[in-house]
Amino acid sequence: MTVEVLIDTEHDRGAVDPRLFGSFVEHMGRCVYTGIYEPGHPSADPDGFRGDVADLVRELGTTLVRYPGGNFVSGYQWEDGIGPRADRPRRLDLAWRGIETNQVGTDEFLGWARRQALVPMMAVNLGTRGIQAAADLVEYCNLPGGTHWSDLRRRNGHADPHGVPLWCLGNEMDGPWQTGHMTSERYGDLAAQAGKAMKLVDPTIELVACGSSSHTMPTFGYWEAEVLERAWDVVDYVSMHAYYEEYDGDRRSFLASGAAMDAFITGVTATVDAVAARKHSSKRVGISFDEWNVWYLSRFAAAGLPPIDEAGPRIEDTYSAVDAVVVGDLLISLLNHADRVRIACLAQLVNVIAPIRTEPGGPAWRQATFHPIAAVAATARGRSLVTRVTAPHMPTGRHGDVPAVAAAATFDADTGRISVYLTNRTSEPATVTIRCRGAEFATWSGRLLLADDEGPRDRVAASTYGFTPLNVSTGPEANSVTVSMPAESWVALTAT
Repeated sequence: MTVEVLIDTEHDRGAVDPRLFGSFVEHMGRCVYTGIYEPGHPSADPDGFRGDVADLVRELGTTLVRYPGGNFVSGYQWEDGIGPRADRPRRLDLAWRGIETNQVGTDEFLGWARRQALVPMMAVNLGTRGIQAAADLVEYCNLPGGTHWSDLRRRNGHADPHGVPLWCLGNEMDGPWQTGHMTSERYGDLAAQAGKAMKLVDPTIELVACGSSSHTMPTFGYWEAEVLERAWDVVDYVSMHAYYEEYDGDRRSFLASGAAMDAFITGVTATVDAVAARKHSSKRVGISFDEWNVWYLSRFAAAGLPPIDEAGPRIEDTYSAVDAVVVGDLLISLLNHADRVRIACLAQLVNVIAPIRTEPGGPAWRQATFHPIAAVAATARGRSLVTRVTAPHMPTGRHGDVPAVAAAATFDADTGRISVYLTNRTSEPATVTIRCRGAEFATWSGRLLLADDEGPRDRVAASTYGFTPLNVSTGPEANSVTVSMPAESWVALTAT
């Protein structure tokens, strides 16, 4: 199969927002307890957070973290997680049937995020609570002092405000599984009123309204339109959530998951812009794709309700190389929509469907999906370029005909570096020629991930598993290169 990718450094979609490389920490399973936080662990810092996990988070390139949920937030009383730890209540979490000890709360998480140089993205409970609790949390986090909640934060040992810039107005409120699930009309009104109160406390914050929980929801499209009609004046972003897995052995459709993500983003963008047109508004509401990943949800659903426990394991999927190739393909989709997708959060960061796994009291290690995420986060800088791909299409059972090869590229004018990412979604090799216009690139290098290398799944080998070198051949034409991509593979290229 012969493929051509044409790139012009003068033709771009817009700047790549660093917040595109975000992640997600939820009080679910072992994400927090024995994940990021484990007092007594040999690597723990004075605040009880694991140093080995912190090192891997930095290596992963994470820039932003969403907290504390997720479904968890719809039953969460944030006041339980502040003040002296000995006085904090143990609560039953209805979302994941866990016992929440509240030993990590708002101040502890935000302190960890600050030490990690991560942008915090906080969610408020609009399921079982509402306007006042949301405004109070913004006051606690962001006001310098002189009010009840800001002074309480100071008495709790945090003299300076946390300065949380980004807030989610609830989580997946369209989902019947959600505690406090409601109609789009009711949620839109609540989001508008809660958002108004929150911005009266701190006018500098940005707000994310709940979009559909997935593109398969029966209310998809209608939900976004109704919510935005009602909350347009206070909303800065609408959320998207999507998880991908292989169904019934349909590997071809799984490898084309990026095409499904493309269609989902295109649909949400069209809905947002239609609302803007009806309102005669020049406001440009962005997209926060604040939950995405490979998740074998069908296995989780088949397992039934877990027993109630304290920080017991939940959906600790072990990822293979084919999962890593799909994650790379999804990253290509996010980059190709960088003009509208300004924020994205891989769900989740540690243990729960995560690129990082830990053993209580023991090591932390990388999963196969860690590697494409780290590669893109380290090299995707500057502006997202328009890529024109000439390639055959392949039929899939779930997504129709999709391009056999997907491509994304970024160009950093300050450093003169171009980065190109490619997925060969097919079961045959591809010879891909990349032609660049607008700048000269002398030195190319590349790395390759293979889906057929299922890779050893034990923790030591998974931590070191990653890329193999890729030969890059300079083409006969000026400023062109050719790479040979094996079947079902993902490639990261850079050049200066």
